[in-house]
Amino acid sequence: MDNSSGVGVLDKAALVLSALESGPATLAGLVAATGLARPTAHRLAVALEHHRMVARDMQGRFILGPRLSELAAAAGEDRLLATAGPVLTHLRDVTGESAQLYRRQGDMRICVAAAERLSGLRDTVPVGSTLTMKAGSSAQILMAWEEPERLHRGLQGARFTATALSGVRRRGWAQSIGEREPGVASVSAPVRGPSNRVVAAVSVSGPIERLTRHPGRMHAQAVIDAAARLSEGLRRNGG
Repeated sequence: MDNSSGVGVLDKAALVLSALESGPATLAGLVAATGLARPTAHRLAVALEHHRMVARDMQGRFILGPRLSELAAAAGEDRLLATAGPVLTHLRDVTGESAQLYRRQGDMRICVAAAERLSGLRDTVPVGSTLTMKAGSSAQILMAWEEPERLHRGLQGARFTATALSGVRRRGWAQSIGEREPGVASVSAPVRGPSNRVVAAVSVSGPIERLTRHPGRMHAQAVIDAAARLSEGLRRNGG
C-alpha cells in the first residue's frame, strides 16, 4: 500500500471508508475497490458499522455512517466558534440588541455563542442554554431547510406552521414575536457550511417595545450580513 501508516488494520479501514466515499457498495464492490480479501473486507466493514462509521442502506449495501457526520459537525463547530465572537459583537453593536448563535442538537437548540447588549432591558441567553425547537425565529431557521420527514415531525406541537417555514425559505430570514417568551422578539438567518447545508442560526433578540412587532424590518439585513460572514468563514476554512 503506497500510503501505509505502518498500522495495517487502520490502513485497511481507511481503504474501506475511502471506497464508500463515492457511494454505496456491496461486499463484492468493496473487495473490488480496495483489493482486500473478501473475509477481511467483510470483517472491517462490520467492525466499522459497530462504531457507526459505516451503515447499510435499504438494499443492505455498505454506506458511510452517521458518526462521520457527527465528527465533521464537531470540526465545523470549532471553526464556527473561532469566527463567531467578532461577528456577534459587531451584530450587537450595529443593532443595539443581544446577538446569539444557535446549533441544533437533537430535538433542542443550543446557544453556542453570544454577545449581550451591555445595558438596559435585554434578552439574555447564556452560552450553553438549551431551548426548544418548537418556538422562536432561530428554531424556524434550523427547521426550515430540513428534509421533509424530519420537517413534518418537527412541526408537531410547534408554534409555527409549514406555511411560515415556506416564507422563511423564500425570504432567507425568520422573525418571531413573543413566540418563545412573552415580550421578546427576535430575527434570525441561516449559517451555511461549504455544502450549503444550514449548520447554525444567527439571531438578535430583545424586548418587543424596541424591536416592534415587525423586527425583520429593522434588523433582517444586519442578521443576514452576519450569517453571510460566518458562512464565508466556514467556506474559507473548509468547514
